[in-house]
Amino acid sequence: MSSTKKLRIAVGELAQETDSFSPLVAGIEEFESYGLFRGDELLVRMRGAGPIGGLFEVAEQQGRDVEWKPLIRAWAGAGGPINDGVFAELLDDLLRRLRDAGPVDSVFLALHGAAATESNDDVEGTTLAAVRQIVGPHVPIVVPLDHHANVTSRMVENADLLVAHETQPHDPIDTGRKTARLLFRTLDGQIQPKRAWRKIPLITPQDQFLTVSGPMKEWFDKAREWERAAGVLDVSPCPMQPWLDATEGGWSVVVHTDGDESLADRIAGEMAELAWKLRDEFWRSERLSPADAVASAVRTERGLAILSDTGDSVYGGAPGDNTTLLRELLLAAPTVTCLVPVVDPIAVAAAHAAGVSAPITLDVGGRNDRLFCEPVRVTGRVAGISEGVTVDIVDRGVCRIGRSALIECGAVKIVLLEERTFAINHPSLYWHLGVDVHEARVVVVKTASNFQFFAPWRTALYRADTPGASQSNLRAFPWRHLPRPIAGLDS
Repeated sequence: MSSTKKLRIAVGELAQETDSFSPLVAGIEEFESYGLFRGDELLVRMRGAGPIGGLFEVAEQQGRDVEWKPLIRAWAGAGGPINDGVFAELLDDLLRRLRDAGPVDSVFLALHGAAATESNDDVEGTTLAAVRQIVGPHVPIVVPLDHHANVTSRMVENADLLVAHETQPHDPIDTGRKTARLLFRTLDGQIQPKRAWRKIPLITPQDQFLTVSGPMKEWFDKAREWERAAGVLDVSPCPMQPWLDATEGGWSVVVHTDGDESLADRIAGEMAELAWKLRDEFWRSERLSPADAVASAVRTERGLAILSDTGDSVYGGAPGDNTTLLRELLLAAPTVTCLVPVVDPIAVAAAHAAGVSAPITLDVGGRNDRLFCEPVRVTGRVAGISEGVTVDIVDRGVCRIGRSALIECGAVKIVLLEERTFAINHPSLYWHLGVDVHEARVVVVKTASNFQFFAPWRTALYRADTPGASQSNLRAFPWRHLPRPIAGLDS
Protein backbone atom coordinates (compact mmCIF):
# COMPACT_ATOMS: atom_id res chain seq x y z
CA MET A 1 0.00 0.00 0.00
CA SER A 2 1.16 3.54 -0.65
CA SER A 3 -0.28 6.98 -0.09
CA THR A 4 0.40 10.05 -2.21
CA LYS A 5 -0.84 12.59 0.31
CA LYS A 6 1.94 14.13 2.39
CA LEU A 7 1.13 14.00 6.08
CA ARG A 8 2.50 16.19 8.83
CA ILE A 9 2.61 14.13 12.02
CA ALA A 10 3.98 15.31 15.36
CA VAL A 11 5.52 12.46 17.33
CA GLY A 12 6.77 12.28 20.90
CA GLU A 13 6.84 10.35 24.16
CA LEU A 14 6.59 11.46 27.78
CA ALA A 15 6.27 8.44 30.01
CA GLN A 16 6.98 7.08 33.45
CA GLU A 17 5.22 4.57 35.71
CA THR A 18 4.80 5.98 39.21
CA ASP A 19 4.83 4.09 42.49
CA SER A 20 3.24 6.48 44.98
CA PHE A 21 4.74 4.52 47.88
CA SER A 22 8.32 4.52 46.62
CA PRO A 23 10.75 6.62 48.69
CA LEU A 24 12.31 7.87 45.45
CA VAL A 25 11.63 11.04 43.47
CA ALA A 26 12.24 10.83 39.73
CA GLY A 27 14.56 13.55 38.46
CA ILE A 28 15.98 14.38 35.06
CA GLU A 29 18.66 11.69 35.52
CA GLU A 30 16.03 8.95 35.36
CA PHE A 31 14.92 10.18 31.95
CA GLU A 32 18.47 10.66 30.70
CA SER A 33 19.47 7.11 31.63
CA TYR A 34 17.15 5.71 28.96
CA GLY A 35 17.98 8.34 26.35
CA LEU A 36 16.36 11.77 26.49
CA PHE A 37 16.03 12.62 22.80
CA ARG A 38 14.95 16.02 21.48
CA GLY A 39 13.94 17.00 17.98
CA ASP A 40 15.58 15.20 15.04
CA GLU A 41 17.54 12.89 17.38
CA LEU A 42 14.24 11.15 18.13
CA LEU A 43 13.83 10.24 14.45
CA VAL A 44 17.21 8.48 14.43
CA ARG A 45 17.30 6.87 17.86
CA MET A 46 13.76 5.50 18.09
CA ARG A 47 13.84 3.31 14.97
CA GLY A 48 12.95 -0.18 16.14
CA ALA A 49 12.28 0.84 19.73
CA GLY A 50 9.04 1.36 21.65
CA PRO A 51 5.68 2.53 20.30
CA ILE A 52 7.39 5.21 18.20
CA GLY A 53 9.44 2.51 16.50
CA GLY A 54 6.19 0.73 15.65
CA LEU A 55 4.80 3.92 14.12
CA PHE A 56 7.85 4.40 11.90
CA GLU A 57 7.71 0.75 10.82
CA VAL A 58 4.07 0.94 9.70
CA ALA A 59 4.62 4.24 7.89
CA GLU A 60 7.46 2.69 5.90
CA GLN A 61 5.56 -0.52 5.18
CA GLN A 62 2.61 1.46 3.84
CA GLY A 63 4.80 3.79 1.79
CA ARG A 64 3.54 6.84 3.61
CA ASP A 65 4.86 10.25 2.66
CA VAL A 66 5.22 11.75 6.13
CA GLU A 67 6.85 14.96 7.23
CA TRP A 68 7.67 14.03 10.80
CA LYS A 69 7.55 16.77 13.41
CA PRO A 70 9.66 15.33 16.23
CA LEU A 71 8.95 16.61 19.74
CA ILE A 72 10.81 14.88 22.58
CA ARG A 73 11.23 11.32 23.73
CA ALA A 74 11.39 11.22 27.52
CA TRP A 75 10.94 7.79 29.13
CA ALA A 76 12.01 7.05 32.69
CA GLY A 77 10.88 3.48 33.28
CA ALA A 78 9.26 3.20 36.70
CA GLY A 79 10.00 5.01 39.95
CA GLY A 80 8.69 7.33 42.58
CA PRO A 81 6.72 10.49 41.76
CA ILE A 82 8.30 12.76 39.17
CA ASN A 83 9.82 15.98 40.46
CA ASP A 84 7.33 18.78 39.71
CA GLY A 85 9.96 21.01 38.15
CA VAL A 86 11.32 18.23 35.93
CA PHE A 87 7.85 17.42 34.58
CA ALA A 88 7.16 21.10 33.94
CA GLU A 89 10.45 21.42 32.05
CA LEU A 90 9.81 18.36 29.89
CA LEU A 91 6.20 19.30 29.15
CA ASP A 92 7.21 22.87 28.24
CA ASP A 93 9.84 21.52 25.85
CA LEU A 94 7.33 19.20 24.18
CA LEU A 95 4.69 21.92 23.85
CA ARG A 96 7.16 24.48 22.51
CA ARG A 97 8.24 22.09 19.77
CA LEU A 98 4.60 21.35 18.96
CA ARG A 99 3.82 25.05 18.58
CA ASP A 100 6.90 25.55 16.42
CA ALA A 101 5.84 22.65 14.20
CA GLY A 102 2.88 24.63 12.90
CA PRO A 103 -0.31 22.94 11.66
CA VAL A 104 -0.17 19.13 11.80
CA ASP A 105 -2.48 16.39 10.58
CA SER A 106 -2.12 14.37 13.77
CA VAL A 107 -0.23 13.95 17.02
CA PHE A 108 1.17 10.53 17.96
CA LEU A 109 2.06 10.76 21.65
CA ALA A 110 3.28 7.71 23.54
CA LEU A 111 2.35 7.83 27.23
CA HIS A 112 2.38 5.31 30.04
CA GLY A 113 -0.94 6.14 31.67
CA ALA A 114 0.09 5.79 35.33
CA ALA A 115 2.46 8.71 35.81
CA ALA A 116 2.24 11.19 38.68
CA THR A 117 4.35 14.06 39.95
CA GLU A 118 4.82 15.19 43.53
CA SER A 119 1.62 17.25 43.28
CA ASN A 120 -0.28 15.96 40.22
CA ASP A 121 -1.68 12.42 40.02
CA ASP A 122 -2.88 12.78 36.39
CA VAL A 123 0.22 13.57 34.34
CA GLU A 124 -1.26 12.10 31.16
CA GLY A 125 -4.50 14.07 31.48
CA THR A 126 -2.53 17.28 32.03
CA THR A 127 -0.29 16.55 29.03
CA LEU A 128 -3.13 15.70 26.66
CA ALA A 129 -5.18 18.74 27.68
CA ALA A 130 -2.20 20.99 26.93
CA VAL A 131 -1.61 19.32 23.55
CA ARG A 132 -5.30 19.62 22.67
CA GLN A 133 -5.26 23.31 23.44
CA ILE A 134 -2.48 23.81 20.90
CA VAL A 135 -3.75 21.66 18.00
CA GLY A 136 -7.44 22.41 18.40
CA PRO A 137 -10.50 20.13 18.50
CA HIS A 138 -10.25 18.49 15.07
CA VAL A 139 -6.66 17.18 14.89
CA PRO A 140 -6.53 13.49 15.90
CA ILE A 141 -4.42 12.82 18.99
CA VAL A 142 -3.56 9.14 19.22
CA VAL A 143 -1.97 7.60 22.28
CA PRO A 144 -0.35 4.19 22.72
CA LEU A 145 -0.53 3.29 26.41
CA ASP A 146 0.84 0.76 28.81
CA HIS A 147 -2.08 -1.47 29.78
CA HIS A 148 -1.32 -0.79 33.45
CA ALA A 149 -2.53 2.73 32.80
CA ASN A 150 -4.92 4.55 35.06
CA VAL A 151 -7.33 5.95 32.48
CA THR A 152 -8.86 9.25 33.61
CA SER A 153 -11.69 11.46 32.42
CA ARG A 154 -9.25 14.10 31.23
CA MET A 155 -7.36 11.56 29.13
CA VAL A 156 -10.57 10.39 27.46
CA GLU A 157 -11.75 13.95 26.82
CA ASN A 158 -8.57 15.00 25.03
CA ALA A 159 -7.43 11.94 23.03
CA ASP A 160 -9.08 10.41 19.97
CA LEU A 161 -7.50 6.97 20.38
CA LEU A 162 -6.21 5.36 23.59
CA VAL A 163 -4.69 2.00 22.64
CA ALA A 164 -3.07 -0.16 25.34
CA HIS A 165 -0.65 -3.10 25.26
CA GLU A 166 -2.20 -6.48 24.46
CA THR A 167 0.16 -8.59 26.54
CA GLN A 168 2.14 -8.83 29.78
CA PRO A 169 5.09 -9.01 29.30
CA HIS A 170 4.50 -6.00 27.09
CA ASP A 171 5.29 -5.58 23.40
CA PRO A 172 5.60 -1.78 23.04
CA ILE A 173 6.54 -1.91 19.36
CA ASP A 174 3.45 -3.92 18.50
CA THR A 175 1.26 -1.46 20.41
CA GLY A 176 2.83 1.29 18.30
CA ARG A 177 2.03 -0.66 15.13
CA LYS A 178 -1.58 -1.17 16.15
CA THR A 179 -2.05 2.50 17.02
CA ALA A 180 -0.34 3.61 13.79
CA ARG A 181 -2.60 1.46 11.60
CA LEU A 182 -5.68 2.94 13.22
CA LEU A 183 -4.23 6.44 12.85
CA PHE A 184 -3.56 6.08 9.11
CA ARG A 185 -6.99 4.53 8.48
CA THR A 186 -8.51 7.49 10.30
CA LEU A 187 -6.51 10.03 8.30
CA ASP A 188 -7.48 8.24 5.05
CA GLY A 189 -11.15 8.56 5.98
CA GLN A 190 -11.58 4.78 6.06
CA ILE A 191 -12.85 4.74 9.65
CA GLN A 192 -14.51 7.15 12.06
CA PRO A 193 -13.51 6.02 15.56
CA LYS A 194 -16.12 6.25 18.30
CA ARG A 195 -15.25 5.48 21.89
CA ALA A 196 -16.79 4.26 25.11
CA TRP A 197 -15.13 3.40 28.38
CA ARG A 198 -15.81 2.17 31.88
CA LYS A 199 -14.09 2.78 35.17
CA ILE A 200 -14.05 -0.35 37.34
CA PRO A 201 -13.83 0.11 41.16
CA LEU A 202 -11.11 -2.50 41.52
CA ILE A 203 -7.41 -2.87 42.24
CA THR A 204 -5.52 -6.14 42.69
CA PRO A 205 -1.98 -7.28 43.45
CA GLN A 206 0.42 -8.12 40.64
CA ASP A 207 0.23 -11.89 41.12
CA GLN A 208 -2.23 -12.53 38.28
CA PHE A 209 -1.02 -9.83 35.88
CA LEU A 210 0.50 -12.14 33.26
CA THR A 211 -1.76 -12.52 30.22
CA VAL A 212 -0.64 -16.06 29.35
CA SER A 213 -2.74 -17.79 32.00
CA GLY A 214 -5.41 -17.37 34.65
CA PRO A 215 -8.10 -14.69 34.88
CA MET A 216 -6.02 -12.05 33.07
CA LYS A 217 -5.77 -14.33 30.05
CA GLU A 218 -9.53 -14.80 30.10
CA TRP A 219 -10.14 -11.04 30.24
CA PHE A 220 -7.62 -10.18 27.53
CA ASP A 221 -8.71 -13.07 25.31
CA LYS A 222 -12.22 -11.65 25.44
CA ALA A 223 -10.86 -8.31 24.21
CA ARG A 224 -9.17 -10.00 21.25
CA GLU A 225 -12.40 -11.89 20.52
CA TRP A 226 -14.37 -8.64 20.40
CA GLU A 227 -11.79 -7.12 18.06
CA ARG A 228 -12.65 -9.79 15.49
CA ALA A 229 -16.25 -8.57 15.38
CA ALA A 230 -17.40 -6.32 12.55
CA GLY A 231 -16.91 -2.63 13.22
CA VAL A 232 -14.73 -3.09 16.32
CA LEU A 233 -11.36 -1.31 16.09
CA ASP A 234 -9.78 -1.80 19.50
CA VAL A 235 -10.63 -3.11 22.94
CA SER A 236 -8.10 -2.11 25.61
CA PRO A 237 -8.44 -3.58 29.11
CA CYS A 238 -6.37 -1.57 31.61
CA PRO A 239 -5.71 -3.30 34.95
CA MET A 240 -4.07 -0.34 36.67
CA GLN A 241 -0.71 -1.01 38.29
CA PRO A 242 -1.50 -1.36 41.99
CA TRP A 243 0.78 1.22 43.62
CA LEU A 244 -0.68 4.45 42.22
CA ASP A 245 -2.57 6.41 44.85
CA ALA A 246 -4.63 8.58 42.49
CA THR A 247 -7.92 10.43 42.76
CA GLU A 248 -9.38 8.56 39.77
CA GLY A 249 -7.50 5.34 40.48
CA GLY A 250 -8.83 1.94 39.47
CA TRP A 251 -9.13 -0.46 36.57
CA SER A 252 -10.75 0.54 33.29
CA VAL A 253 -11.53 -0.59 29.75
CA VAL A 254 -11.55 1.57 26.60
CA VAL A 255 -13.33 0.51 23.40
CA HIS A 256 -13.17 2.02 19.90
CA THR A 257 -15.57 1.13 17.10
CA ASP A 258 -16.05 2.42 13.59
CA GLY A 259 -18.81 4.98 13.94
CA ASP A 260 -20.96 2.94 16.33
CA GLU A 261 -20.92 4.47 19.79
CA SER A 262 -23.69 2.22 21.10
CA LEU A 263 -21.71 -0.89 20.16
CA ALA A 264 -18.63 0.53 21.87
CA ASP A 265 -20.70 1.23 24.99
CA ARG A 266 -22.14 -2.30 25.05
CA ILE A 267 -18.71 -3.90 24.71
CA ALA A 268 -17.21 -1.65 27.39
CA GLY A 269 -20.02 -2.64 29.74
CA GLU A 270 -19.58 -6.35 29.11
CA MET A 271 -15.81 -6.15 29.52
CA ALA A 272 -16.22 -4.30 32.81
CA GLU A 273 -18.74 -6.88 34.02
CA LEU A 274 -16.34 -9.72 33.19
CA ALA A 275 -13.54 -8.10 35.20
CA TRP A 276 -15.94 -7.64 38.11
CA LYS A 277 -17.03 -11.27 37.89
CA LEU A 278 -13.39 -12.39 38.04
CA ARG A 279 -12.35 -9.98 40.80
CA ASP A 280 -11.73 -12.67 43.43
CA GLU A 281 -9.69 -14.70 40.93
CA PHE A 282 -7.41 -11.72 40.37
CA TRP A 283 -6.53 -11.82 44.08
CA ARG A 284 -5.36 -15.45 43.99
CA SER A 285 -1.79 -15.73 45.26
CA GLU A 286 0.96 -18.22 44.47
CA ARG A 287 3.60 -16.41 46.53
CA LEU A 288 5.91 -18.21 48.95
CA SER A 289 7.55 -16.86 52.06
CA PRO A 290 11.07 -15.57 51.31
CA ALA A 291 12.65 -18.52 53.16
CA ASP A 292 10.52 -21.11 51.34
CA ALA A 293 11.09 -19.44 47.97
CA VAL A 294 14.87 -19.49 48.45
CA ALA A 295 14.86 -23.09 49.68
CA SER A 296 12.85 -24.18 46.63
CA ALA A 297 15.02 -22.22 44.20
CA VAL A 298 18.37 -23.58 45.39
CA ARG A 299 17.03 -27.14 45.06
CA THR A 300 16.52 -26.63 41.33
CA GLU A 301 18.39 -29.49 39.63
CA ARG A 302 18.81 -28.07 36.13
CA GLY A 303 18.42 -24.84 34.23
CA LEU A 304 17.73 -21.54 35.96
CA ALA A 305 15.27 -20.82 38.75
CA ILE A 306 13.75 -17.33 38.67
CA LEU A 307 13.42 -15.94 42.19
CA SER A 308 10.96 -13.05 41.92
CA ASP A 309 11.44 -10.25 44.46
CA THR A 310 7.83 -9.08 44.26
CA GLY A 311 8.14 -6.38 46.91
CA ASP A 312 11.13 -4.69 45.27
CA SER A 313 10.06 -4.53 41.63
CA VAL A 314 12.21 -1.93 39.91
CA TYR A 315 9.85 -2.23 36.93
CA GLY A 316 7.06 -1.18 39.30
CA GLY A 317 8.92 1.77 40.82
CA ALA A 318 10.62 0.22 43.86
CA PRO A 319 14.19 1.30 44.75
CA GLY A 320 15.92 -2.01 43.99
CA ASP A 321 17.81 -2.08 47.30
CA ASN A 322 15.65 -4.47 49.31
CA THR A 323 17.79 -7.10 51.03
CA THR A 324 15.21 -9.69 52.08
CA LEU A 325 16.16 -12.33 49.51
CA LEU A 326 19.88 -11.58 49.75
CA ARG A 327 19.74 -12.20 53.50
CA GLU A 328 17.91 -15.51 53.00
CA LEU A 329 20.36 -16.67 50.32
CA LEU A 330 23.36 -15.92 52.52
CA LEU A 331 21.74 -17.82 55.40
CA ALA A 332 21.03 -20.76 53.10
CA ALA A 333 24.72 -20.94 52.06
CA PRO A 334 23.90 -22.56 48.70
CA THR A 335 26.41 -24.63 46.74
CA VAL A 336 24.92 -23.62 43.38
CA THR A 337 25.62 -20.23 41.76
CA CYS A 338 23.02 -17.62 42.72
CA LEU A 339 22.88 -14.15 41.12
CA VAL A 340 21.53 -11.20 43.09
CA PRO A 341 21.31 -7.53 42.00
CA VAL A 342 21.22 -4.73 44.58
CA VAL A 343 21.16 -0.97 43.98
CA ASP A 344 23.65 0.61 46.37
CA PRO A 345 25.94 3.45 45.21
CA ILE A 346 27.81 3.55 48.54
CA ALA A 347 28.71 -0.14 48.33
CA VAL A 348 29.73 0.30 44.67
CA ALA A 349 32.14 3.08 45.67
CA ALA A 350 33.62 0.88 48.40
CA ALA A 351 34.14 -2.02 46.01
CA HIS A 352 35.81 0.22 43.43
CA ALA A 353 38.10 1.64 46.09
CA ALA A 354 39.09 -1.88 47.21
CA GLY A 355 39.80 -3.06 43.67
CA VAL A 356 39.45 -6.36 41.84
CA SER A 357 40.42 -9.49 43.81
CA ALA A 358 40.44 -7.62 47.13
CA PRO A 359 38.70 -9.20 50.13
CA ILE A 360 35.89 -6.99 51.35
CA THR A 361 33.37 -6.68 54.16
CA LEU A 362 30.64 -4.11 53.75
CA ASP A 363 26.98 -3.30 54.37
CA VAL A 364 24.77 -3.76 51.29
CA GLY A 365 21.32 -2.40 50.47
CA GLY A 366 18.67 -0.69 52.54
CA ARG A 367 19.82 2.81 51.50
CA ASN A 368 16.45 4.09 50.25
CA ASP A 369 14.03 1.44 51.46
CA ARG A 370 14.48 1.85 55.20
CA LEU A 371 10.87 0.98 55.95
CA PHE A 372 10.79 -2.58 54.65
CA CYS A 373 14.40 -3.77 55.00
CA GLU A 374 17.80 -3.19 56.58
CA PRO A 375 21.35 -3.33 55.18
CA VAL A 376 23.00 -6.75 55.14
CA ARG A 377 26.65 -7.18 56.11
CA VAL A 378 28.47 -9.30 53.53
CA THR A 379 32.00 -10.64 53.44
CA GLY A 380 33.48 -11.76 50.17
CA ARG A 381 35.77 -10.87 47.30
CA VAL A 382 35.56 -8.13 44.68
CA ALA A 383 35.37 -10.25 41.53
CA GLY A 384 34.81 -7.46 39.03
CA ILE A 385 34.15 -3.78 38.57
CA SER A 386 32.68 -1.71 35.72
CA GLU A 387 32.82 2.00 35.07
CA GLY A 388 29.52 1.76 33.24
CA VAL A 389 28.24 0.76 29.84
CA THR A 390 25.27 1.51 27.60
CA VAL A 391 23.43 -1.53 26.25
CA ASP A 392 20.75 -1.85 23.60
CA ILE A 393 17.82 -3.93 24.84
CA VAL A 394 15.69 -5.38 22.07
CA ASP A 395 12.40 -3.49 21.59
CA ARG A 396 13.30 -1.08 24.42
CA GLY A 397 16.22 0.88 23.02
CA VAL A 398 19.26 2.18 24.85
CA CYS A 399 19.74 1.61 28.55
CA ARG A 400 22.56 2.90 30.70
CA ILE A 401 24.20 0.67 33.29
CA GLY A 402 26.15 2.95 35.58
CA ARG A 403 29.14 1.97 37.69
CA SER A 404 28.79 -1.50 39.15
CA ALA A 405 30.72 -4.18 41.00
CA LEU A 406 30.60 -7.95 41.39
CA ILE A 407 31.02 -9.34 44.92
CA GLU A 408 31.45 -13.08 45.36
CA CYS A 409 30.26 -14.49 48.70
CA GLY A 410 30.80 -18.18 48.11
CA ALA A 411 28.25 -19.30 45.54
CA VAL A 412 26.23 -16.09 45.97
CA LYS A 413 27.30 -13.50 43.39
CA ILE A 414 26.05 -10.00 44.16
CA VAL A 415 25.99 -7.33 41.47
CA LEU A 416 26.01 -3.89 43.07
CA LEU A 417 24.60 -1.08 40.94
CA GLU A 418 25.21 2.61 41.33
CA GLU A 419 21.79 3.47 39.90
CA ARG A 420 18.45 1.90 39.08
CA THR A 421 18.33 0.65 35.51
CA PHE A 422 16.04 -1.39 33.26
CA ALA A 423 18.97 -3.79 32.85
CA ILE A 424 18.67 -4.88 36.49
CA ASN A 425 16.50 -7.75 35.25
CA HIS A 426 18.47 -8.45 32.07
CA PRO A 427 21.36 -10.89 31.39
CA SER A 428 23.52 -8.00 30.15
CA LEU A 429 23.93 -6.93 33.78
CA TYR A 430 25.89 -10.12 34.45
CA TRP A 431 27.58 -10.61 31.10
CA HIS A 432 29.21 -7.18 31.19
CA LEU A 433 30.90 -8.20 34.46
CA GLY A 434 32.11 -11.52 33.09
CA VAL A 435 29.44 -13.73 34.66
CA ASP A 436 28.15 -16.60 32.51
CA VAL A 437 24.40 -16.89 33.08
CA HIS A 438 24.54 -20.45 31.73
CA GLU A 439 26.42 -21.48 34.87
CA ALA A 440 23.90 -20.01 37.33
CA ARG A 441 21.17 -22.01 39.00
CA VAL A 442 19.24 -19.11 40.61
CA VAL A 443 18.73 -15.49 39.61
CA VAL A 444 16.88 -12.90 41.69
CA VAL A 445 14.80 -10.60 39.51
CA LYS A 446 13.49 -7.30 40.83
CA THR A 447 10.11 -7.72 39.13
CA ALA A 448 6.97 -9.77 39.61
CA SER A 449 6.16 -10.41 35.98
CA ASN A 450 8.89 -9.49 33.47
CA PHE A 451 10.90 -12.71 33.36
CA GLN A 452 11.18 -12.91 29.58
CA PHE A 453 14.82 -11.90 29.35
CA PHE A 454 15.90 -15.08 31.13
CA ALA A 455 13.49 -17.31 29.21
CA PRO A 456 16.24 -19.29 27.38
CA TRP A 457 17.50 -20.72 30.70
CA ARG A 458 14.39 -20.68 32.89
CA THR A 459 13.15 -24.01 34.26
CA ALA A 460 11.41 -22.83 37.43
CA LEU A 461 9.77 -19.74 38.90
CA TYR A 462 9.20 -18.86 42.55
CA ARG A 463 7.48 -15.66 43.60
CA ALA A 464 8.72 -14.54 46.99
CA ASP A 465 6.27 -12.61 49.16
CA THR A 466 8.78 -9.92 50.05
CA PRO A 467 7.90 -6.61 51.69
CA GLY A 468 8.59 -3.34 49.90
CA ALA A 469 7.27 -0.47 47.82
CA SER A 470 5.80 -2.88 45.26
CA GLN A 471 4.59 -5.57 47.63
CA SER A 472 1.40 -7.48 46.95
CA ASN A 473 -0.07 -6.77 50.39
CA LEU A 474 -1.87 -3.65 49.17
CA ARG A 475 -3.69 -3.18 52.46
CA ALA A 476 -0.38 -2.30 54.13
CA PHE A 477 -0.07 0.98 52.22
CA PRO A 478 -1.38 4.33 53.53
CA TRP A 479 -3.91 5.11 50.79
CA ARG A 480 -4.96 8.78 50.79
CA HIS A 481 -6.41 9.57 47.35
CA LEU A 482 -7.77 6.33 45.87
CA PRO A 483 -11.60 6.47 45.54
CA ARG A 484 -13.31 4.36 48.17
CA PRO A 485 -14.92 1.94 48.51
CA ILE A 486 -12.88 -0.10 46.03
CA ALA A 487 -12.87 -3.87 45.59
CA GLY A 488 -9.73 -5.42 47.00
CA LEU A 489 -9.38 -2.99 49.87
CA ASP A 490 -13.01 -2.73 50.97
CA SER A 491 -15.77 -5.27 51.35
